[in-house]
Amino acid sequence: MASRPPRAWQRMLSGRRLDLLDPTPVDIEIEDIAHGLAFVARWNGQTRGDFPYSVAEHSLLVETIFSRMCPKASAADRLTALLHDAPEYVIGDMISPVKAAVGPEYGTLDDRLSAAIHIRFGLPAITSKTLKRRIKRADKVSAWMEATEIAGFAESEADRFFGRPPADMIADLKITLRPPVEVRADFTARHAELLAAS
Repeated sequence: MASRPPRAWQRMLSGRRLDLLDPTPVDIEIEDIAHGLAFVARWNGQTRGDFPYSVAEHSLLVETIFSRMCPKASAADRLTALLHDAPEYVIGDMISPVKAAVGPEYGTLDDRLSAAIHIRFGLPAITSKTLKRRIKRADKVSAWMEATEIAGFAESEADRFFGRPPADMIADLKITLRPPVEVRADFTARHAELLAAS
């Protein structure tokens, strides 16, 4: 008797059935992404505070920083920044050392999901290298802030891993820890604003 292949899909709260190995844009819903990211903890949950610092909160911060670094960026580019970690709504947030241990398969899965998500929201399936590099710069600023404010890094240690951001860029920004339902609502609202402006 032939054995069945392992199940490679996940049922979403929207009712969609997302095939992780062959995701299609029609199975992507922003409510599923926002919900998943609001409940996925950054830093493997090793942060100070009464709530985990979620990938959704991180994504909102990265989009804010990206918009400051690139004030002439289009709404579509800002939406791409907001969605830069969107695949983590189903594959979780792995810290860099774990990604390295898992190997290139993680990157392939992430790329497939990103392409489906981008197509679903009218973005190019593959982000240009230039835009990806700019978003990564904003991501590193966010990581530095998170590391020093809530993840227990000394500033000198964070400087080595992420690079010290310009003080004026982050002077009025603060890491906030909020209930997941609040973060989910803000992520969904920001997505709607950027999508409408794209």
